[in-house]
Order: sequence, then C-alpha cells, then structure tokens
Amino acid sequence: MSNKSPVLMVGATGRLGGQVVDALLGRDKKVRALVRPGADARKLEAKGVEIVRGDMLDRGSLRRAMESADSVITTAAGYTRQQKGATKIDKVGNANLAEAASQVGVRRYVLTSILTSDQTPNVPHFWNKKLAEDRLEELGVPFVALRPGSILDLVAEVKGDPFAQARFIWLGSTRVPLTFVLSADLASYLAMAVDVEGVDGQRIDIGWERPVSLQDIADISGRLLGRKMRVRSIPSWPIRVIGAGLGWAAPGVKDMGAMVAWFDTGNFIADTTRQAEVFGPIPTAENAIGRYAVRLGHTTHP
Repeated sequence: MSNKSPVLMVGATGRLGGQVVDALLGRDKKVRALVRPGADARKLEAKGVEIVRGDMLDRGSLRRAMESADSVITTAAGYTRQQKGATKIDKVGNANLAEAASQVGVRRYVLTSILTSDQTPNVPHFWNKKLAEDRLEELGVPFVALRPGSILDLVAEVKGDPFAQARFIWLGSTRVPLTFVLSADLASYLAMAVDVEGVDGQRIDIGWERPVSLQDIADISGRLLGRKMRVRSIPSWPIRVIGAGLGWAAPGVKDMGAMVAWFDTGNFIADTTRQAEVFGPIPTAENAIGRYAVRLGHTTHP
C-alpha cells in the first residue's frame, strides 16, 4: 500500500480515538473511520475524515472498510465505553478485526492493548486484549500492541474537573503505586506506531517514568497548583462482593472488582525501556500532571 492510502481508525468516535485521529491528521495522514450505523460522525467529517459505516461484529463491513487501507489503528473497547454487549465486542469484535486485516493484507495493525493483560486471566477485559494480541500473531498480521497503564484523565474526569473540585476519586487503595498515562500521549504514540520501524510483533508497555499512587498524584497536583488536593477512595472489597453476588447479571461489576483487586497487588507497573527506545523520552509524573492541569485551564507553579 502507498502512504497516500488511508489509515483506518476503529474507535474514532471515542475520546481516545478522536485524539488519535487528530494526531494522524497532524502527521499528514489520510484517515478513514469505521463508524457504527446511526452514530454521529459530523465532527469527524468536518475534519476531512472519510467515514465508512460498519460494525465490529459484521465481518463483511470490516473487510470493506479495510480495502485499500494502508494500516489500521484500533482503540475500540466495549468495556470502557460501557457498550451493550461489551464482552462480545471486546472478544469477538477484536477477533473479527484481526481476521479482516489478515484477509485484506494491511501493512501495519496497531492495537491498543492493556498493561499486564497477559498476567490477568481473572480480569476479562484485560484478558480479551491478550487474546486479541495472540490472534493477530496466529494470523501473521504485522502488528504492534501498545499496552498503556491506567489513563489518568479518562478516569479522573468521571465526576468532572478534579483540579477544580480539589479532589480525585479512585477505586481501591490510594497508596499502592501503579502506572499511569495521559490519553494525549498515548494517542501520539499510537499515531507514530503506524510508521515506526522494527516493532512488528512487539508488545510495548506505555507509562510514565515511575509508578505513582493516587495519593502521590494528589500531592504532586497540590504542589503544582498551590492548594491541597484530596483523594476519595472506594475500597475494592465492596466492589468484589457486589460483583460476586450479581454474577452473570452484572458481569461489568465483577470485571471491575477483579481489575481493582489487581491494581491493589502493586503489579500493574510498566517496563518503559522499549517505550523510550521507540517513542523517545518518557514523561515524568510531574510533567504529565502539570500538562493535564493546564489543559483543563489551570495555572501551575514550578
């Protein structure tokens, strides 16, 4: 395929996917977006993005969307968007995408995976990413999987601007360090991964230069903003108990409880060695949190 051929973006209507679209356009890439029938694509169209209608559970629509595409990036995730049939989207949908890419013969497939997904069979939406990686490998698709830590801004803004409220809300321990990323940084890496050399078949951890706890993030934020930041925590055990009690009736709650329990083990930590080699200097926690606060309109102090 020619570099003039488009990059197919799957998940473009989501917050992370939208940022990947912008990063691709900033790199002078032609972008084609797979958008579900009935979903609003006007913002993408206004940016000059080619829209193709289809669904991850419709194999034929995926093959048609990939025809003449140079490469594919997917940020689609049924779990994080709480879509109906999330498990089927994350498992069957990702397998369908891999098979379509194999059939069409795309040059590069960039998968948004999850840190430690290969260690967490008890966390379904993590494990489904590992299965997606494995399927791409089995099919011989030239892929690279980026495995980010917890995306701070997507988590922290569930209840609005955390800096304006002087409060972060978290599930589980506020004292256990883990790996975080910003969505803007991850989007930039995903767009870069389309063309970077020497990464086919690799799984690359993505994070900051060190793991930090939510209390660390609150303390860093407080120093940058010059005011005290609080952390409100919901312990992991009630989520696990509720999830176990509801069982099949609320699989997302059980999945969330398992994820929080994994966070609390202290094992959700990236090895950013390869990230630095491929994408350049690793953001520090202070730099990332400062940029995040500024993006939300706040003034930071050195």
